[in-house]
Parts: sequence; C-alpha cells; structure tokens
Amino acid sequence: MMRPSLPGIKITLLTCLLFISSRLFAQNELSPGQIYPDLFEKVQMARIYPDSKSFADAIPKKRPSDIMKAYNTFKNTRNFDLKAFVNEYFNIPESHQATYQSDISAGIEKHLDTLWTVLKRTPDTASTYQTSLLPLPKPYIVPGGRFREIYYWDSYFTMLGLQKAGRIKTIKDMVDNFAYLINKYGFIPNGNRTYYLTRSQPPFFAAMVQLLTRHNKDVTLTDYKDVLEKEYHFWMKGAEQLKNGKAINHVVKLTDGTILNRYYDASDRPREESYREDFEAAKLTKQAPATFLRNVRSAAESGWDFSSRWFADGKNYNQIITTDLLPVDLNTLLYNLEITIAKANSEAGNQTKAALFTKKANLRKKAIHKYFWNKKQGFFTDYNWKNQSLSSQLTLAATFPLYFNLATPEQAKAVKEKLERNFLKTGGLITTLTTTKEQWDAPNAWAPLQYISITGLRNYGYDKLADTVTSRWINLNISVFKETGKLIEKYNVVQPNSKGGGGEYPLQDGFGWTNGVLLKLLKK
Repeated sequence: MMRPSLPGIKITLLTCLLFISSRLFAQNELSPGQIYPDLFEKVQMARIYPDSKSFADAIPKKRPSDIMKAYNTFKNTRNFDLKAFVNEYFNIPESHQATYQSDISAGIEKHLDTLWTVLKRTPDTASTYQTSLLPLPKPYIVPGGRFREIYYWDSYFTMLGLQKAGRIKTIKDMVDNFAYLINKYGFIPNGNRTYYLTRSQPPFFAAMVQLLTRHNKDVTLTDYKDVLEKEYHFWMKGAEQLKNGKAINHVVKLTDGTILNRYYDASDRPREESYREDFEAAKLTKQAPATFLRNVRSAAESGWDFSSRWFADGKNYNQIITTDLLPVDLNTLLYNLEITIAKANSEAGNQTKAALFTKKANLRKKAIHKYFWNKKQGFFTDYNWKNQSLSSQLTLAATFPLYFNLATPEQAKAVKEKLERNFLKTGGLITTLTTTKEQWDAPNAWAPLQYISITGLRNYGYDKLADTVTSRWINLNISVFKETGKLIEKYNVVQPNSKGGGGEYPLQDGFGWTNGVLLKLLKK
C-alpha cells in the first residue's frame, strides 16, 4: 500500500498521530495512534473496518509491544495480509444491539425502563492489555450503538430521564465519574477514551450538579465546589495573559477587553476515531491542513459535528471556521458554571470568592446581550471575533439564553416568534434553517435541543408553543418506535416517515439522550 501524503500533515512511523505533546495537558495514557504507530495509520487508511472508530476502540489480544514486534517483522513480507493480521491480534467490541431485541408490544415506557439496564456499564477495571478506554470508578450510562463509552454532554440529558425513573443513585455515580475525570485530567474529556483527551464538550457539569442537588438532599453544591472551579480553570486557561483582540486555547479577549469563549481542540491532527475521513477531507480545503483539522476537531468539541453553523459560507464543510466563532450556547453554559461556583462558595462561607464569580457571571451576561443578540434577526446568533460580526446562521443554539433565564422578555418573545414561524415542523424543531448533508442541519432534530427549547419557552410563559413542540416530538419518537422498535440518535422532523441522516456514520439507536428527554417529557 502506498503511504498517503498531504502537505502540512507529515505521517511517519514515529509521528503518526502524536497528538499529546508537551503543549497539552499532562497525560500518561497513550492513544491507539501512539501505541501502534504506522500500523494504526495503515489500518485506518485501508478501511479495514467500515467505521474508523472500530479500530480506535479495539481490544488487543496480546501486549502492544508484542503486536508491534510481529507487525514490524511481517509487514514487508510478500504475502502480508493486513486484515488477517488485525483480526489475529485484536478483538473489535460489539455494540449493545448485537444482544438486545426490543419488545414493541410492551410499550414505550417498558422499553425505556429496560434500556437503562442495557445501556448501563459497570465500573471499569484496567484491561489486561492497554486499550483506549479510560477506566471510570462508578457505573454509568452509555448512549448506545458505536458509542460504547460515556459522553459528556449526552449524559446531562440522559440524567433527566434517570431522575424521572427514580434512579438518583445512577445520577450521582455519573456525576462522581465526571468529578473523577476533572480531578485526574483537569477537565472532562469528550468521552472516556484516550483519543478524546485533547478536547471536552459543552460544559453541562454545573447543570448536572444542580440536578443532583435538587433531587438528593444529602448532596450540596459545596461537595463539588473544587471540581467546578477546576473545570472553569480549564475553559479559562490563559485568560490572564491575553491581550485585546487575541485568543488562546478556549479564551478570546475582544478589542474592548471583553472575555468570552470558543471551542478549541488542543490537537491539529486527524481524529483517530475518524482518521481516514479527516485525512481525505483535509485535501479538499484551501485552509492549511493543521488549521482545517483544528477547526474540525473544535466542532467535535461543540457536539455539533457537523453543521453549517461552523462554515464560513454557511454551506460547505471545507470552509469550516469553528475557532473563529464565539458560540452563544457555550458562553451561556459558562455563565451557568460561574453562577454555580458563586453559589457553592456562598454555601461554603467564602463570600469573597462568591462575589468574584457573581461579578464574572454578570459581566458575561452583559457580554452575551451585547455580542450575541442579533437585533436585525430578532435572534441570538454566534459571533465571529475575527471579523467582528454576527453570524448569519440561525440555529437552535439561540434557545440556550432562554433555558438559563438570560434573555430579556423582549428577546424571548422575538426568539419564540421565529421558532414558531421558521423552525417548527411536523415532528418538532429543526436544528438549523439550512439543509445540507451534515447531521446537525435541517431536516434533522435532536433530543437535547428539543428539551432546551421547550424548557426555555416555558421559562418565559410560552407554554402553548412548548406544548406543541413537546407533543410533536413525543409523537414522532413513539411512531418510529412502533415501526422499528428503536429510539434513535436523531430524527427527520420535516418528513417524519424518513430517517434522520447525514454525518460520518450510520444512524445509531439506543439512545441515551433520546431516552432521557422522552421520559422527562412523557412524565410532564
């Protein structure tokens, strides 16, 4: 097989996917690309498995050093068969679908109750031979399908259902797992895999802690104060030294001195779980490969991977500019983190620090109104800090300020009217107004954004529209379940008889956050 080459991406035996350098967070865990240099690259580029994530999650049958010794011995021999070699030395983990069959006749709530067990994972133990999984000390719920590990922002919406199911102990276990990750790595990775150690996801940890403390009176915000502050420091790293008009890591300091945040992956190499896809896509852009790949990875950190929201022209993936944008949802989540830290310190008796974080939250709230409110559109949009302009892309991220009660009554009314006029479809709310092949665009819809939007509308008294969205979403979920026996990752709300599509992988079922949001809405 010819070794692929691409300007700006040097792939050699020693440098293949060496993501985690001295610039990044101190980690001891190695990713598969680091453990199996050259072999990992060859397997992914040869598409031995249809899904690039399969080999990234592979379980070795022997010690990695023995596998690499065998590979280096045989790889240049005449009859070397790469696929046979991989099958001899690795097991590919199965998804839950391989062993679980739903019972449609038992009804949707019985199905949901059963899925908590199907998707639950016991505390991890270190495997005999090194894998990409980062072990967690307590039980947790996975999304399902190819997503065999815990995911950060997914888990908040899963917890909403767990709360309605009375599984508060599982919520606490998951919150404690996230606290463990923060204490060990300084942040919550995208998921508990070594190849996710360069990025996080939308910071819902504060919202998780708030949910837990509301339903477990033995737990207080003070119990999680230190880890909340550690997560905040991750998102704000470098802010103190930043000059006006500059950015570093997740932090941007605007020309007037305002500090806001962006998504920013610490690596600029192809994602290991989508290696071939990233490698090929980098050939089709005019951006420098490292710049393009950082933008791709940063969009993955946003959870919206991928969407026209991140594209310079609002249409084409090869024009992705994630790191140029200040996202309204991210900054709203960080506002919630700041007020939660303030409350935790107040509970702990540290009024000085409580006042400091209250001030930070108030400054961010003021900045959200100044930089994200698009008067012309009557909608919250992202802000391009590079060219100092509001994004023209309208998305459901606009409902986050309503969810966290940041919007003024006038702003909430304008957002409500645009949702009703432009976003409301037969099955719920579309994610964006742009139809593309990307999964976070029309005609697709996702459970977390339905819930954020519904709750945001209720916060401002728009119960009628909230009820409409709720009933349409529930009916769509139940209709698909009755037809297929599945609750899936995303739905087509424009043509409910069609499946959600787009993205880098087939439609997944399971599905953690769909289950959580559906049960929460059903129990309302």
